[in-house]
Amino acid sequence: MNTLERWHRVVESGNPEHLDDILAAECVFFSPVVHTPQRGKDITKLYLTGAMHVLNKDFRYVKEVVTPQHAVLEFECEIDGIVVNGVDIMSFDSDGKINEFKVMVRPLKAINMVHEKMREMLEKLSA
Repeated sequence: MNTLERWHRVVESGNPEHLDDILAAECVFFSPVVHTPQRGKDITKLYLTGAMHVLNKDFRYVKEVVTPQHAVLEFECEIDGIVVNGVDIMSFDSDGKINEFKVMVRPLKAINMVHEKMREMLEKLSA
């Protein structure tokens, strides 16, 4: 099973414990609302875990574009009546692990909602 298949299993289960197996130690996370890149497996895992809690209601991938080195997965979900549309852009290292994870979200109402909910969730997870 490749990393992308394992990623889908993590998302479907909502269980972030297997992220350690698919994230590279030097993974960099690019948030749609945080200006600076978040560097390292631990902070990437924290953000992805938070996103699994915030976007979990009816989260689904609707399109995928995949090459051996990259994957772009378009997603949709709804939070408090606001439809969230976005993409997860992943890059894979030579071992097949995720070494870059970038999230982009639209429309503006959705970005603002995700920002607020993620801030609350990251505070809870960091406590």
